[in-house]
Amino acid sequence: MKEEFKRIIKSTGEDILRPGLLHTPKRAAKAFEYLTSGYHMDLEELVNKALFPSDSEEMVMVKDIELFSLCEHHLLPFIGKCHVAYIPNGKVLGLSKIARVVDMFSRRLQIQETLAQQIASTIHEITDAQGVGVIIEAKHMCMMMRGVEKQNSSMKTSATLGLFRDNQATRTEFLALLGNH
Repeated sequence: MKEEFKRIIKSTGEDILRPGLLHTPKRAAKAFEYLTSGYHMDLEELVNKALFPSDSEEMVMVKDIELFSLCEHHLLPFIGKCHVAYIPNGKVLGLSKIARVVDMFSRRLQIQETLAQQIASTIHEITDAQGVGVIIEAKHMCMMMRGVEKQNSSMKTSATLGLFRDNQATRTEFLALLGNH
C-alpha cells in the first residue's frame, strides 16, 4: 500500500523526495489500514460473551456514538454520530459493545445507508431483540469538499427492524427519546 500511495502522490506532480512528503506514503498506508480496520474485526471476539440475562422489555438506547467512515465512492470521510436502540428479549448487550459494533462497520468502505442497516441487523442478530432502531447523522466530505461544496449539509439515515418497524408506538418512543435529533 505504501508504494501505491507513493505513486498517487507522484501522479499529482509532487516531488516524493521533498522532506515533507518523504515519509507520507508510509504514514498514509498506516492511516488507511486503520480507517478500514473493520474488515479485520471479528464479531464474536468483539462481543466477548458480553450478553447478560435481563427481564427488561423496555427500550435500551445509546445516543451520540461518534463515528467516522470512508465513502466508497470517493474514499473521503463522513463523520457524525449514531443512535442505537433495541428492546431486549431476555438478554442485554454490554454497553460498550454497541459502540464497538458501530466502529466495526464504520471502519469500512461504504455508504451511510448500508452502515445503518449493518449496525441494526448485527445488534438484532447478537441480542435476538424484539426490535432495533438505528439513526445515523453525518457530514460527508465528498459533498463538502468537492462537487456541490455544501459545508452545512448533513445526511440522516435510519434502519428499523422488528417492533421499531412494525409498531408505531415503539417508533414514536424512539424518536421522542432522541429529542431534537
